[in-house]
Amino acid sequence: MDVSVIIPVYNEEESLPELERWITRVCTENKLSYEIIFIDDGSSDSSWKVIKDISLACNAVRAIRFRRNYGKAAALHSGFCEAQGDVVITMDSDLQDSPDEIPELVRMITEDGYDLVSGWKKRRYDPFIKRCTSRIYNRTARTFSGIMLHDFNCGLKAYRNEVVKSIEVYGEMHRYIPLLASWAGFGRIGEKVVKHMPRKYGSSKYGLDRFIKGYLDLLTIGFITRFGKSPMHLFGSLGTLMFFIGFVMAAYLGIRKLVFLHNHMKAPLVTDSPYFYIALTVMIIGSMLFLTGFLGELVNRNSPERNKYLIKDKINL
Repeated sequence: MDVSVIIPVYNEEESLPELERWITRVCTENKLSYEIIFIDDGSSDSSWKVIKDISLACNAVRAIRFRRNYGKAAALHSGFCEAQGDVVITMDSDLQDSPDEIPELVRMITEDGYDLVSGWKKRRYDPFIKRCTSRIYNRTARTFSGIMLHDFNCGLKAYRNEVVKSIEVYGEMHRYIPLLASWAGFGRIGEKVVKHMPRKYGSSKYGLDRFIKGYLDLLTIGFITRFGKSPMHLFGSLGTLMFFIGFVMAAYLGIRKLVFLHNHMKAPLVTDSPYFYIALTVMIIGSMLFLTGFLGELVNRNSPERNKYLIKDKINL
């Protein structure tokens, strides 16, 4: 199969029939064998009934229904597990992503050799506040990750099938799939300017809480990918540094008192100095950080993922 199109759905009953017809027309005209996988993320409207009706008319349609709303990352992960196409396309269900982009995205994966191609909504039909927060978020993500994409959060993306089978998307990590793919060893990441359509039905699910969660998830994924296998490298280093700083401060106060006594001068009490309590606090925090790293290593030692590595090729094995 050439293409799997994965579409998370949340209360988009009006747009689904038109979206399916559009995808079918594009894939048929370009002679692409395809499947459409709808993931109903706990919709409270008639989205599931519409999907069932569509599946009766189109054999290429497959669908999953969640019992409640788990979020876009969970929907994508379920779709990735089911995808059978050589190229996996993700797009939103609100008709703001154009299926006309599918053939070129497929070509970039199959002919240009990209592992992942991310859409860039260069001209957007979103509210002003969403455009502004998106620019700030994307600039931060580029700086942190080193991946020069203009639109990390664009729902329209194309992947080599091997990529989606090799990464795990959860929580709100769908925003950082390019980063997850890069750290998994899939470094050929491209970008394509895509057409962004005005919203035709329904209302946007965007809120400022997503902006805040995006930054928190960036910190989370940065920690997990860099220190998930060796938490002691982070916590142990920070703990040792803080303990050393606190020890030096305490040693200074102790040596200072000894100098006073050696010169037969009235020595101030060490506990009268605020630096004593700062030094004590810093040493305690350092010890706690070190123990946190140690406990993290013990947990990681018993993790079934501790020796899970992605193998690209084998010879005579």
